[in-house]
Amino acid sequence: MLLGGTSAERDVSLASGLRIAKALRETGHDVTSLDPARGVIDENEERAMENAGVMKPAPPSLASLEHMTRTSLSPSLGTLPAVRKADVVFLALHGGFGEDGTVQALLDMVGVRYTGSGHLASALAMDKDLSKVLFRAAGVPTADWFLVSQCGEAAPDAARVEREIGWPVIVKPSKQGSTVGLSIVRAGDQLASAVADAMRYDDEVMIERFIPGRELTVSVLGDQALPVGEIFPRHEIYDYECKYTPGMAREEFPAKLSATETAEIQRLALAAFRALKLDGYARIDFRMTERGEFFCLEANTLPGMTPLSLLPQAAAAKGMDFGALCERIVELAMAKPSLELGGRHDT
Repeated sequence: MLLGGTSAERDVSLASGLRIAKALRETGHDVTSLDPARGVIDENEERAMENAGVMKPAPPSLASLEHMTRTSLSPSLGTLPAVRKADVVFLALHGGFGEDGTVQALLDMVGVRYTGSGHLASALAMDKDLSKVLFRAAGVPTADWFLVSQCGEAAPDAARVEREIGWPVIVKPSKQGSTVGLSIVRAGDQLASAVADAMRYDDEVMIERFIPGRELTVSVLGDQALPVGEIFPRHEIYDYECKYTPGMAREEFPAKLSATETAEIQRLALAAFRALKLDGYARIDFRMTERGEFFCLEANTLPGMTPLSLLPQAAAAKGMDFGALCERIVELAMAKPSLELGGRHDT
């Protein structure tokens, strides 16, 4: 079990990983928890962390993670005995190198099976700019956007944003998750500060047309779209605090949609899943306008597995409890060949 890490989503990853490890042990698996930032976490420490609570209402600052980044085990991850001896590595890492294909590439190099998508698909999904290009090529609607880069494209001026996209806009890091560094910008004089804030988390920032409407999500498990969920956050957007603080959001599974609407959004989710070459499981997020149009926001290749997370709720709506969900994810990983046994490919 890989959990924790050094991204801004470290707390979410710990909460997910501890819960998954407990569920897998209850179904008979021998689980070793490994934090790439610190090393092996024994079961006594796991229990202490669970009791203390690892989730906070805001993500950890990058400065607080700097010392972990310097001493991280990540460069030697694929050679660690606990990893090399595993039948499968369950990836509960979120954001950063855990979800961007880096860890997946390391595990591919040493021929170790792991859960979720391969290195190419993981990298494509993490990069929101490339994801949106591929969504459109596959006929999956997505909102108009600009990309700003520290070493490339400069931020468009407010007049251009207003002319080509219109206010409000969403400003967010292009390669980050859990709405870390995300803000709503309603006027031109707020744009520069929002871009600067997002740049704290990534070297590329997306300026995207805000789509008003319903917040919907579709989880994909194997080749099947699970029941559609709708999120009712207490804030205007489903931000970090709403996602991980009890009582800050209400979720409804299945969402109140017509049979036609349900079939369409599930079709689009599967199309997005395939366009990015995803594998195993993922969560695809959407907005639905008052006119009934669906716009794909992004794909999450290692979605949260905390008690408040959406994938476990979608599985429960399908009649699958948390232990069965974790078991199914392991089965999907075990069904794939390792590189030592003939090659793993993004399919």
